[in-house]
Amino acid sequence: MLELLRKIVQEVSTAADVNSALDLIVRRIQRDMKTEVCSVFLFDPSSQRFVLRASQGLNRKSIGKVSLSSSEGIVGMVARRAEPINLEDAETHPAFCYLQETGEERFHAFLGVPIIHQRQVLGVLVVQQKECRRYDESEEAFLVTVSAQLAGVIALAEATGSVSKVSKTQEKGIEYRFEGVPGAPGVAIGTVVVVAPLANIEAVPEKEAEDIELEIKRFQQALDKVRKDIRKVSAKLARRLRHDEQALFDVYLRMLDDNALSGEIVEQIRAGSWAPGALSRVIMTNAGQFAMMDDPYLRERATDIRDLGRRVLSYLQEESERQAIELPENAILVADELSPALLGEVSTEKLAGLVSVHGSGNSHAAIIARSMGIPTVMGIVDLPYRRLDGRHIILDGYSGRLYVDPSDELLEAYREILREQAEVAAELATLKELPAITQDGVRMPLWVNTGLIADVARSLEKGAEGIGLYRTEIPFMVRDFFPSEHEQTQIYRKQLEAFAPLPVTMRTLDIGGDKALPYFPIQEENPFLGWRGIRVTLDHPEIFLVQIRAMLRANEGLGNLRIMLPMVTSVHEVDEAKRLLDRALAELQDEGYVVERPLVGVMIEVPAAVYQARLFAQRVDFISVGSNDLTQYLLAVDRNNPRVAGLYMAYHPAVLKALEYISREAHKEGVQVSICGEMAAEPGGALLLMAMGYDVLSMNATNLPGIKSAIRGVTMAQAEALLAQVSRMDDADKIQALMSDTIQTLGLSQLARPVLPD
Repeated sequence: MLELLRKIVQEVSTAADVNSALDLIVRRIQRDMKTEVCSVFLFDPSSQRFVLRASQGLNRKSIGKVSLSSSEGIVGMVARRAEPINLEDAETHPAFCYLQETGEERFHAFLGVPIIHQRQVLGVLVVQQKECRRYDESEEAFLVTVSAQLAGVIALAEATGSVSKVSKTQEKGIEYRFEGVPGAPGVAIGTVVVVAPLANIEAVPEKEAEDIELEIKRFQQALDKVRKDIRKVSAKLARRLRHDEQALFDVYLRMLDDNALSGEIVEQIRAGSWAPGALSRVIMTNAGQFAMMDDPYLRERATDIRDLGRRVLSYLQEESERQAIELPENAILVADELSPALLGEVSTEKLAGLVSVHGSGNSHAAIIARSMGIPTVMGIVDLPYRRLDGRHIILDGYSGRLYVDPSDELLEAYREILREQAEVAAELATLKELPAITQDGVRMPLWVNTGLIADVARSLEKGAEGIGLYRTEIPFMVRDFFPSEHEQTQIYRKQLEAFAPLPVTMRTLDIGGDKALPYFPIQEENPFLGWRGIRVTLDHPEIFLVQIRAMLRANEGLGNLRIMLPMVTSVHEVDEAKRLLDRALAELQDEGYVVERPLVGVMIEVPAAVYQARLFAQRVDFISVGSNDLTQYLLAVDRNNPRVAGLYMAYHPAVLKALEYISREAHKEGVQVSICGEMAAEPGGALLLMAMGYDVLSMNATNLPGIKSAIRGVTMAQAEALLAQVSRMDDADKIQALMSDTIQTLGLSQLARPVLPD
């Protein structure tokens, strides 16, 4: 069964369009289950009916014409109940609905299973037979498994087919909406630029060739380089390989002949595709065909074809990298997966928005996007992004929606939202020189989270009073090797000088999880529970010592450095890190540097650290809570996984109780406690944290004016009353609703998300 399922999924994933995919499904299942009919009904949102989209066994003229509502027929009942229905004789069932066009009166046995994707019933998969019999358990289990496996493929094929129906040259078309997860608030209207990862043959965007002959020339040049590489390797290994093993290199070269893959790719380019897109299409089609073959030797050739494709693509992309990529005005970057490294290299001058097919609103990429103030949508897993390059879209970072080829009416509605946003931003800008002080005189310092060079100017423009989190890993991510002590010193000095005498909190290198260094890969099955943060740097004291030395040297003559240790779980880690700090300090003093011991603190990000907050407070100068990771670990929710993004709740009662406990325990030792997670960047969250006793709130610079406005608009007594009310509640959704209502009641409606088109 597993082998059959693999073949079906493989075939469908390489289908040219949704109709081809559905046709493959019904033919494969009808043949392999040895049943007489297999059909697929898919939900049509415009008619609100389940339409027969493919069938093997029913009258083919009825395809696309026959449909049922969720209250009609057994198919409708399967969809309504969202569960399988297995009948010996469908005609005797009360819900049976006779559809004359299909000729189904000849069939008695019926098994229908829902096709469900992300909790939505996309359609119903049906098998039927003339014989009166009940499909056995293994057959039902197989069809349920097939349906579950194919749901995502069908959803993507449907989305791809919808987008492809509208030509880029058409003045008007039907708009298509895709649902994702909010990454960074705001609205963007602009043109898509697809960013493809290097040498990923499956993620190449589809573009039209501007110059067909030039594209063919580029492809042929890349091909020649790959041929030379293969011949060079073959010659180098000639004496070490047997004759039959040596012949494999000849197989590679034959695949690249004009009569093989090369010829197919040139044909695709002549049909109007740019070279990388033509290469991707041909390679994936051929690899898919080989992967489905029964012969093990031939099946392995799929790997060879993909490898050849990656080699050619590498040279094509290497050539493209030499040419500066011109972003259009109001460009919206779309990537398979946004990374902090990619965002660190992006020029924001013409950038209006960001879209990541994978990832969630709580990933580090989304957090950095928020700090950059760029509207972002994450986790649109069904987005046919490869076909979107050059398309006009609306990005809604509040609801997590994307509209392709929007109507004039929708465009005008979102332009009005942009105008309102500009008015609110202008109003908040007047608060820059004013303190964040409540109406009854309580002062709340507001600091910022940074990591990019551009963050410095942006933070000072917004009136930041210090840096609560400087992400030192970002300079590491945008390089091809570890930066030297001298390079790090220069980078850190710029941050410290820009804010002096205001405090700058530098977190030591925090890699692992979703933050990888290309030159120091960490391959783990469960990276968020693995080798990351302080665990890595204590295992590599040479990395830790170089970074600490650079920080201390950068602080010479300034004195505003604070050092923060990430991902601590035990006092032993803190003690060891402090010993290394003392060693670096002594070394530098011996070398003649006038350096002093800075304030040292820890980040509380894991449950184990919550219950040691007081022990940590006895050893350090300050405590800072990383509420993003803490929420992730408390709720067992991978914040990069869009499938469980809805379970990540900053206002979960367990999270709020943990935050209040940390503040209370730290203050017992007279230690400052701050928070640098995203909760501090929400008006409601900021009020709760202030009431809990947090001494400093640190957030992205974009949100700072809004938080200042929220604090200045209330009294501490109101914030404490809100916290008392929330503490008595036991449901995160109800707490969220209360927070939204409270923002309106307190007269802070300008800080709430705008009313969006539905």
